[in-house]
Amino acid sequence: MGDPMARKLLAAGHDVALWSKTPGKAKAAAATGKGTVCTTPRDVAAASECVFYCVGDSAMSREVAVGADGLIEGANAGTVIADCSTIAPTESRELHEAFAAKGLHFLDAPCTGSKPGAEGGTLTFMVGGDQAVFDRVKPWFEAMGKNFYFCGGPGMGLEAKLTQNLILANIMQALSEGMVLSTKAGVKPELMLDILNNSAAKSGLMAFKAPYILDRNFVTNFSTKWMHKDVSMALDSGKEIGVPLPITAVTQQMFQAAIAQGLGDADFCSTIQVLEGWAGVKVAK
Repeated sequence: MGDPMARKLLAAGHDVALWSKTPGKAKAAAATGKGTVCTTPRDVAAASECVFYCVGDSAMSREVAVGADGLIEGANAGTVIADCSTIAPTESRELHEAFAAKGLHFLDAPCTGSKPGAEGGTLTFMVGGDQAVFDRVKPWFEAMGKNFYFCGGPGMGLEAKLTQNLILANIMQALSEGMVLSTKAGVKPELMLDILNNSAAKSGLMAFKAPYILDRNFVTNFSTKWMHKDVSMALDSGKEIGVPLPITAVTQQMFQAAIAQGLGDADFCSTIQVLEGWAGVKVAK
């Protein structure tokens, strides 16, 4: 998602310093506007008033932020660092403290909308940190997103994002179970989907993902492995603050089963194939 997000900043006319673990991506993006390719995150920070980064997990975030040649080593006083990744809230709060100790500002700013939202500049951001800092850099966020929610202090944007993904994952699991059940019973999948879309069970996720399932098109908009990661972090958060999440625990294990079947890099709607295999039926047109 970081590549189309950077391209939206370039398309808005901003001077953008770029770095990627895949150098070719940074070079290609730079060519679309006033972009400068950097060799390390440190170089990006040294050239920037505000840094946005989006990576896969907590370990990657820590490496980019405070690792060798990380952002913290190059940032000038007052620089704003916005982590748009979905990582553990506790890890993010530690990064906030590390940057604050250096006179730097850190925002947790996870986003939702998957790849289509990043490409269309319609992402939704959930932000934690200092609201005055967020208000100052919001015009840059607006090049990449459509909806912005300030959720509170450090880590609170991530708490909101994990809740959202917990609900999405559980809806997907419910959709998979229902569609496999009705298909096995003899109801045509297209008919069942039409019924669902015109009932109280209707949901945005279902309406978006079900056609992909029926077409057997599991192109990755958001992968199984990353949704599994987010659900696992939601369970960790629940454990930390004493909230039982029984349905989510089952969903997490179903996603783990999908990963064990080689579906980790496919879109998370592909997890229906686990139930299809058990039931001996395929939900398709």
